[in-house]
Amino acid sequence: MSVARSAAMLTTAVLVLAVGIPAAGADPANARLTNDNGGGYVSDYTLVTGQPYADPVLTACSQSRGRQNEPAVAVDPRNTQVIVGSSNDYCGVFASNGSFIGLGDIWLGYYRSENGGASFTSSLVPGYQGDTSPYAARAHVRTADSGDPVLAWDNHGRLFAGSESSSDPSGTAKTFGDVWVGTYENPGGETAASINDGKEFKQSVDVAQGSAAPNLLGKFHDKTAIEVDRTGGPCDGNVYFAWARFTGNTPNGFNSSVFFVRSTDHGRTFSSPLKLSQTVHDIQFPDIAVTGDGHVYVTYREFADVRSHTDQDAIDNNASTDCGASFGPAQFVQPFEPYDPTDIGAPEAPGASAVVDTGSETPEQPDPGSVVGSCGDFAAHCVSGYTFMRGGTQVRSTADQQDKAHDYVYVVYDPSIPGTEVPSGTTYGSITSADLPDKYHQNAGSQSGIYFFRLDGATGAHTTPVLIDDPRTRGGLQRFPDISVDAGGMHAIWWDSRNDPCYNPARPLGNCADRKTVPSIDAYGASGSTATLTWSTATRLSTVTSNPNWEQFGGRTVPFGGDYLYISSVGAFSYGTWTDWRDVVAGSDLREGGDSDSDLADVKQCRTVGSSGRISGDTSPGAGGLDQNIHGDRTP
Repeated sequence: MSVARSAAMLTTAVLVLAVGIPAAGADPANARLTNDNGGGYVSDYTLVTGQPYADPVLTACSQSRGRQNEPAVAVDPRNTQVIVGSSNDYCGVFASNGSFIGLGDIWLGYYRSENGGASFTSSLVPGYQGDTSPYAARAHVRTADSGDPVLAWDNHGRLFAGSESSSDPSGTAKTFGDVWVGTYENPGGETAASINDGKEFKQSVDVAQGSAAPNLLGKFHDKTAIEVDRTGGPCDGNVYFAWARFTGNTPNGFNSSVFFVRSTDHGRTFSSPLKLSQTVHDIQFPDIAVTGDGHVYVTYREFADVRSHTDQDAIDNNASTDCGASFGPAQFVQPFEPYDPTDIGAPEAPGASAVVDTGSETPEQPDPGSVVGSCGDFAAHCVSGYTFMRGGTQVRSTADQQDKAHDYVYVVYDPSIPGTEVPSGTTYGSITSADLPDKYHQNAGSQSGIYFFRLDGATGAHTTPVLIDDPRTRGGLQRFPDISVDAGGMHAIWWDSRNDPCYNPARPLGNCADRKTVPSIDAYGASGSTATLTWSTATRLSTVTSNPNWEQFGGRTVPFGGDYLYISSVGAFSYGTWTDWRDVVAGSDLREGGDSDSDLADVKQCRTVGSSGRISGDTSPGAGGLDQNIHGDRTP
């Protein structure tokens, strides 16, 4: 979801539509999905009809050089030349003069390729604040912001996009915390040329609403997942959507449960939310797998929690044998030692001047001594002095819908590797548990890796978890895996820090002993066979190593890279996407006298000192300091 949750006129339609589309068959390395550097954003209405449409948001997005993270991607099962991506897209946050344009903070991107992912045309899902296109009225959501995109196709030319959403369009402090699903179809219908599959936005509908309360209190929905039945069986075309519901302002902080809905009419309507987790608590990161016989499996992470009477973090699941109409009880699948980087908050004032940024850029204000999952400057400063983005162990799962003989679910996750624990020597650590005596910090670092196993949903038995690519043989850690399986082929993607020159399990990703940050992560991928359950040698996907710790959020005080990567495959064709920082322009921060902490994480920003000594906000956000993007490529 967006970082707020942690703890644009077209000149001619022809010009925009032609941007970045080379001849079919070209496959340049690392296509950029987010063309906000003069490439132009185009309305879906224009994409479908060819009629020009412009608004201030698209104008801003076309030149913003803004931030995008948490990518999603989906390959059309009817035509692998058609690939659609999405992300949390911040391109409309700022106007060209650096001011907030007041039309919403973030929204779901819609990035379309019709040449197998060699290049993409950038757009936004209709319904954003300021959208007055003819398609805007098709969006039936009540919020100003939207994030956590997830995508899935059916076998009939329809694409479904799921999202969590928040913020009151009227500008109050209400966070709402809704979840919705949007539908795209082939404008010519199912029998039309598949090159137009998933092109026309038809509608979006709320499937659950959160509380109209400030500061994430009450009900807040987040951590989304989506899948569609493509089996050709009796439930073919069913759309399944799941998420975690957080309930705030409780004695134990946030309590989270997993909820599920389904649509049996191609996304027009959805069932009432069904709570899957009746006996386990503090669970999130659901993912959905549909097996070849139409059975539905929802996996998720269970956190160690006294209410669940467990001191173990684990993978659990629920199963449905009636096409998502009902589910059996939660089943314990596999325990693990988590990799959850944390530190102790030690907020610092920026000299004699306040941090002056507004709206979604306001830094969080953690209490001194509290546990935090990311660290940076000023209000985001931590005791250790490190600078790092948040992110913990996640669970992703899928199934081969062409396999009619088995209820096999394929699972990846990124925990700590047992035996790699080391004393951190600081307040930083990657292994924590709410039920251990020192509940705030264990002061132990570790090395994370991508584990894989196959679960037999019918029996509950699973293969022994194995590392897809053992990082202990070369150094570095691995994070944010995703997996796709189709027609017997397995494909995986993850972030890998084997090229981090300062790697040490006692420190956060990309941090040197002297607290400098460095380029440290790449996207890697591997492929395998369901027949042997063996994986190929890992392949580097990104052509440039990124520094994930640029301070681009919270008023340029803290890094944020999102919470996941994404991969999609059809047979042997596979495409992956990741958040990328190769285009970020470095700078200095006037509030700290340039770079007083020498973390080399400050981005280009323009600030002035007023007559009162007060330092202004960044008046030039489009200068490149915020140029975080989504990149993608074919994967093994």
